[in-house]
Amino acid sequence: MDTPQSGNEPVSYICGDCGMENTLKPGDVIQCRECGYRILYKKRTKRIVQYEAR
Repeated sequence: MDTPQSGNEPVSYICGDCGMENTLKPGDVIQCRECGYRILYKKRTKRIVQYEAR
């Protein structure tokens, strides 16, 4: 089915306050590097995700 992602890849997040894009690796502090806000939203994946509904 799907191949598991490696845990070392950085993931992009958007700051909830200033809108700046942040890339975080596992173990990084969850905080905007620009304004210090601690609520980040994960960006939508570019991979096509499709589910079969029954």
